[in-house]
Amino acid sequence: MATPNQGHGLHDDEPIYVISIAARLVGMHQQTLRYYENAGLVQPSRTAGNIRMYSNNDISRIRQAKKLIDELGVNLAGVEIILRMGEQLRHLATELEHTRAELDRLRATRLPAPYRGER
Repeated sequence: MATPNQGHGLHDDEPIYVISIAARLVGMHQQTLRYYENAGLVQPSRTAGNIRMYSNNDISRIRQAKKLIDELGVNLAGVEIILRMGEQLRHLATELEHTRAELDRLRATRLPAPYRGER
């Protein structure tokens, strides 16, 4: 989900960093970022001249991967699974939130039971 970045009109999924800046932001070599891309952990956008461009979402994903690898010893396959499951959980949480809102809306508009006469 794209959210505005601190009121600057940018969205978190907008590609704004070249690989050298992205590497500095996450504290790793450019070659490691290329390796992460080859492993499928991140898919930076490309310019017309084929230059890699990273978004804030990409940077966040790289940081998560780096933490899983460096601090928890997770291998690349495990990182990919964990990141994908996290995305699925966020998607399901959003879907559940929308479903609950719709249920609340329907409950608020529920009609009274029909009158059946006296017994």
